[in-house]
This record gives sequence, C-alpha cells and structure tokens, in this order.
Amino acid sequence: MIEKGPSLHPSDGPFSVCAFAPRLRAMLQVHQFPCLSDNYGFLLHDPASGETVCIDTPDADAYLREAEGKGGRITQIWNTHWHPDHAGGNERIKRETGCLVTAPERDAAKIAAVDRTVQGGDSVRLGDWEATVIDVGGHTVGHVAYHLPAARMAFVGDSLFALGCGRMFEGTPPQFWASLSRLKALPPETEIYCAHEYTASNARFALHADPDNAALKDYARSIEARRAADEPTVPTILSLELLTNPFLRADDPSMRARWGGSQPSETFAALRAAKDSF
Repeated sequence: MIEKGPSLHPSDGPFSVCAFAPRLRAMLQVHQFPCLSDNYGFLLHDPASGETVCIDTPDADAYLREAEGKGGRITQIWNTHWHPDHAGGNERIKRETGCLVTAPERDAAKIAAVDRTVQGGDSVRLGDWEATVIDVGGHTVGHVAYHLPAARMAFVGDSLFALGCGRMFEGTPPQFWASLSRLKALPPETEIYCAHEYTASNARFALHADPDNAALKDYARSIEARRAADEPTVPTILSLELLTNPFLRADDPSMRARWGGSQPSETFAALRAAKDSF
C-alpha cells in the first residue's frame, strides 16, 4: 500500500488516500499492490458511493483478494488495452462481482466480458468522479488512459512509464508520439499510475540516452535507493517525467541533436529503437 499525495482530510476508509479531493467531496482513494511478476494492480475507491473500480485485471485472484481485504465492493473494471496481463482477469472478476467492464473500442474484440467501449474524448464515472478517456495508442493501436482531473491522477497502463514508455508493438512512431504529447499536456502535478515496476531498468537507458541531464541523475539516484529498500517507484509525477523521461523529451533540441530526426516523432522512433536493443 502507498500513501502519497496532498490531502485535505484524514482517511476514513480502508483504502490509502493518494489524491487531492475538493473540500466538499469525500476523498478518492487508491490501493496499489504488486501482482504477477512486475505488474501493479490498482483498486480505485470512492467512499461516497461505495464503488470500487479495477484499473486493468492482470490477476483476478489478487484483485478479488485485495478488494475483500479492504472491504471494497468491485463495481467496475476499466481496461487500458487488450494484453492478457491487463485484461486477463475480466471474466472471473465479472462473474464473481457482476461488475461493469469498460474497454477501449479498438481493442475490444480481443478483451473478454466487455459491456461498454470507449475512445479518446469519452468519459467514465466512479460515483461523482469523472475520468476522461485519452487516446494513447502505440503500444497497442487502441490503448487508452483514464485521467481524473479533479483527483490529479492518470492511469496510463503501458503507454507511459516512469522514465520510459511501452514497447511499440502495434502502432507507429507518429501515433505514439502524438499519444505521449497528449499526456505531456496534462497538468504537471498529475500523478502518473503506470502498470509495471520497470523504473530501475528504464533509468539505466535514460542515463545512456540523456547523460548530461542533472535532474535525471538525481532521479536515478533516488530510484536506486527506493528499489534497494524494496519501495515502489510508482506513481510518478508528470512534472518530474517532463524533465527526465527521454521519450517525453523527444521534442527537446538537445535530444534531437543527440538522436537525430527532423521531427519529434523521428527522434522518438530512434529512442524507441535504441531502447528495444539496449
């Protein structure tokens, strides 16, 4: 469990408080837990409505166990993309809870038990909280993220990682760069909940890709210390990623000078290809 982020009220529920909430609204709460080999599971809970949403479902057993332990009632699943370590638990969780499953429209044919499809610009709700769906295709063609502006958080699946981004399995560099640009445009204080603990390995590549970045060097040292203490590096803060994540900096002149490309998408493509073989 993590307890992170500013708050105005003490937690009165079973979940940890990980987000800002307006003064007249009960806090939105996040429970983060490891599952599979390096995934993170997220249960997002609204105390006011009693609803709990699973952000992806890599491991049905883990989600059901963690929800039961927290006393939460799973009412929804929000899938980010079709890969089995993100949607593989849908059927069982829906069978045991009767929850509503939301999935990206372009990936939905590969996802089980879908009730509703969404695409960029749509919205979903958890109680009174609204999440905007962002098109972040590239890792898969239909990948989406869920941004809750009032809570200052975004669940980005495998589109963006701390100091990295997802491997480009299905998309193209221009598509993926456009997706990252949408995430870059979010408020800088947004907490980024990515789906894997890849940060230490990402940091090694980032230092190779951007060796003169002082902020990155400081960040890498903090990551090394946190992982040595077996602490998660997720969530991260967008403002920090904008300074240090080489994939978000593909439009920076220094990165383009080092990695080439007449357009940011070409610089991004060079970085992604280098990371694939690093």
